[in-house]
Amino acid sequence: MPSQTFWAATPPAATGPDPAQLAREAVDKMLLKGPDVNSPKPAPPNGCGKSAKPPAGFGCYTVGVPVWMSLGTSDTTWGPNTASATAGGTTVTATAKVSKVVWTMGDGSTVTCTTPGTPYKASYGTRKSPDCGHQYTQTSQNKKGGTFAVSATSTWDIDWNGGGQQGQLVETRTSQVQVDITELQVVS
Repeated sequence: MPSQTFWAATPPAATGPDPAQLAREAVDKMLLKGPDVNSPKPAPPNGCGKSAKPPAGFGCYTVGVPVWMSLGTSDTTWGPNTASATAGGTTVTATAKVSKVVWTMGDGSTVTCTTPGTPYKASYGTRKSPDCGHQYTQTSQNKKGGTFAVSATSTWDIDWNGGGQQGQLVETRTSQVQVDITELQVVS
């Protein structure tokens, strides 16, 4: 039988797995999380009140004193995180890492950081953070619960390739913490 050539106005439907769909499946395997907020530490359950020292594990902050923001890092909270998905002989590998964290400070301010921040040490005194910090100019006493709701939203940039294709995806994840901002009280 002689061979025949057929020309169609539209290309035939693709066969086999869609690499972009496999990339999404690989991302789902990563179990990406929101930022692991180390600082600012959350307010105590009953607020800071007039306590000179916050209970262990909690943070109380003062108007005008720099707050250092920092995150714990792992493959699910900062990256890099790599996973693959396979179907029909096609494998796609995706790698995700955080490119920035946008902090919404609860007082109307936002701060964008491209690092996980520097953890604060007492020896730093009242210096500002070198890479991720904020300074409150008002107390949180008039806010619901007497605290500012602080959120940190990480942007995950994801590169994938496989099945003869490559691409990029972007995902975001958010974590929240309540912080108590008080005024320094001077007793004479």
